[in-house]
Amino acid sequence: MYNAFNFEGLKIDQELLERTNPIFNTARMTLFQLAAAGHDDAKAVAERLNLTREDTQDSKTVKADDDDLFINSIIMDVRYFTNGKLAKESGFTVVDLPCGFTPRALEFAKSGNKFVGMDLPATINEVQPAIMSLLDDDQKKLVNFEGVDATNYQSLKSAFDKIDGKVCITTEGLLMYLTDSELDAMCDNIKKILAEHGGYWITLDPEISRLYVLIVKSFYGERTRDIMYTSKYRVEDKSDATIIQNAITVSSLGDVQENMKNAMNYITSKGLKLEKIPYADHVSEFKSLENANPKIVAQIKEGLKQVYIWKITVDESVNVDTDAKTESFNADASINGDNLNLILSGNLDTLSAPKLLANYEKIKEDNDIRSVFIDCSKLEYVSSAGLRVLLIMQNDCKGGITMKSCNETVIEILSDTSINIK
Repeated sequence: MYNAFNFEGLKIDQELLERTNPIFNTARMTLFQLAAAGHDDAKAVAERLNLTREDTQDSKTVKADDDDLFINSIIMDVRYFTNGKLAKESGFTVVDLPCGFTPRALEFAKSGNKFVGMDLPATINEVQPAIMSLLDDDQKKLVNFEGVDATNYQSLKSAFDKIDGKVCITTEGLLMYLTDSELDAMCDNIKKILAEHGGYWITLDPEISRLYVLIVKSFYGERTRDIMYTSKYRVEDKSDATIIQNAITVSSLGDVQENMKNAMNYITSKGLKLEKIPYADHVSEFKSLENANPKIVAQIKEGLKQVYIWKITVDESVNVDTDAKTESFNADASINGDNLNLILSGNLDTLSAPKLLANYEKIKEDNDIRSVFIDCSKLEYVSSAGLRVLLIMQNDCKGGITMKSCNETVIEILSDTSINIK
């Protein structure tokens, strides 16, 4: 079969990466919020990237007001400080997944600690040169950046294979954007990495909504619901992604204790062990609260006794296959009249989706494509970035997309879309 796709030498530019997965826009947003909280390193990185309040905080339809920026700056300050403190105390190589644009690499390198930042290629392309330009030659030796997809084990393994010894993986501001299938893949991947390297995983994400409610309510009382709704809408509008109630996030709505129990059971079901660490045990003075009302500060610190950081390790009784491999992504393509026929294999994720879109758009330049037919018998998984590309193709073709021979995981991912499944 003539293969109309050419992956060799295919150029994937920054614009295409951003269009494939615009969620990384939240990384710019949080960097500016951290700078607004008074962190000098964050200010330096934001200036190097020429970020402005309007560019980072305003979405397509919502302009961030002072209250919104104030609250989010405090939350970023609390998250950033606590995450960094616990990571540094580990004594291991710290792997920030995702690293975003936060300046933790600067902080760690200046204090002589190793740091590896992992994130989507679109983020790494911007943050790596900005961070490295702010370090001296000796400090640069302590810092490394890797473009990965957390749901893609081979990309994570390749990055972690460059690290010797135990690791402390930190996850901040990611899990609430993952679908259940993406969350399953990420937890399985981290379990394999920890089983091979040793160490642990620290995440602030499962209880982030509880932290958010605590801080907003302390300052704004009965306005809490409106402020939270507006902020959530603005973030989703900015990133073109939905903040999800998945298996690991502890919602502040409904029965909180039941939600907590379900999230903890999920961790156990993935062959992992959980230790919960109260925020209050690791709180000192936050820059963003220096000029706040002392009564409000005291209220927040008291509330932090009921909000927890999750420290996760591998359950030693579980057999973990660290040699498990997934098939590399590939696409065979042929054109039959105005139909494009594809055979996809492997994972259609953040790393492979831009390649699929770039090839599709290149073919469209020279051919009138009305419909796309996709054989999915060898397609193992579709991430949110892969789904975005499929929907771009679906909306671009008059006859849409038809996918056949999908496995159950892919069918579930596609179930709420207009894509035709056979």
